[in-house]
Amino acid sequence: MGCRVAAVALCALLLGACGHLIGVMKPTGEAAKGTSLVDLLVATTRAPDSDPAILFSGERGTGLMVNAVTVSLPPDANRKIGEVQWPRRLPANPQKDFVTVSVDPLSGEKAGEQWLKRKVPKNRRVLIFVHGFNNLYEDAVYRFAQIVHDSHADVAPVVFTWPSRGSIFDYNYDKESTNYSRDALEELLTRTADNPAVGEITVMAHSMGTWLTVEALRQMAIRHGRVAPKISNVILASPDIDVDVFGRQFASLGKDKPHFTLFVSRDDRALALSRRISGSVDRLGQIDPSVEPYRSKLESAGITVLDLTKLKTGDRLNHGKFAESPEVVRLIGDRLIAGQAVSEDNVGLGEAVGAVALGAAQTVGSATSLAVSTPIAIFDPRTRRNYNEQIGRLGRSVENTAGSVGDTVDAGLPDR
Repeated sequence: MGCRVAAVALCALLLGACGHLIGVMKPTGEAAKGTSLVDLLVATTRAPDSDPAILFSGERGTGLMVNAVTVSLPPDANRKIGEVQWPRRLPANPQKDFVTVSVDPLSGEKAGEQWLKRKVPKNRRVLIFVHGFNNLYEDAVYRFAQIVHDSHADVAPVVFTWPSRGSIFDYNYDKESTNYSRDALEELLTRTADNPAVGEITVMAHSMGTWLTVEALRQMAIRHGRVAPKISNVILASPDIDVDVFGRQFASLGKDKPHFTLFVSRDDRALALSRRISGSVDRLGQIDPSVEPYRSKLESAGITVLDLTKLKTGDRLNHGKFAESPEVVRLIGDRLIAGQAVSEDNVGLGEAVGAVALGAAQTVGSATSLAVSTPIAIFDPRTRRNYNEQIGRLGRSVENTAGSVGDTVDAGLPDR
């Protein structure tokens, strides 16, 4: 009875999460003046749809299919960072709406390899995005186009979209579809890592897609003895994963793991209900990284956590903050994809953020009171180590300076 009530509540909460005009994938063939273009490589395990405006359905296909897709975004003056502007009617207005400009099927075992060679930037970085529950094909494509544009990420962007029916009533179907798609995602990751044009890969996943992502990496590690070295960073946003299961998955990745970054939020209402219908075990995306046992485990594992609990966006479920917050999408583009440590200086949220978020409040005294209203808390073991090293160097410098001053003073004093 409790699970049934929770399922109904979940449906009520998610109602309208996919509430937009459906069927926007039919390409216009040309871009309107003043719009911004985002070129994406889109790989899917969905079954093709007979309607070119749908392109791929929520049913399961028989293999990995790849398309090159170009999406136009309205002029920056006509849109807010973090928003996907869905058309209210078709044809869409490119000055106000996201528009599909082109869709080009790519075939063959090496589908997408030439596209990557043409699109990979000088830094040779690739960003692969895996969407979450209740997403149509077009949801995944448009959302990732928004993230790539708003983050200004200097990457070749790739989307992996699995067979979600885009329905609030198909949670279990979607979950099984992630399991169905593990081999295909592993194949895509392996292909990308084997591409000589690619130098570094970041995988970013949201919600239920985080389960699929970690499982595919786990399979790769078991199959080859390690995760491909080019896969250097993994970003899990609102991860809908049982914390106990994640611990086992993480351990299975072997010694040379990618660096993991988590976006968590304790007010995530979707994960609260997922937790209830999944045996009341904490979901990874809802943990408090500042308390035990999580704090010690995260630090020993070297996992970075950005706690977005205090951050407010237009998402009433608090489940998609990572994509809707200008600060977070900027951080993704500026720091996380490059695998750099994050701190208060990177985010630009005030000097007290890093010290408190890293659990070093006891060493910085009154700084704690300055961080009460900080919207993003950062837990990065690498930054903490650097911080402690700096404090140590500062302490030694003070001691040496004090000693020198004391020697100088003593030298100038008469004997008594």
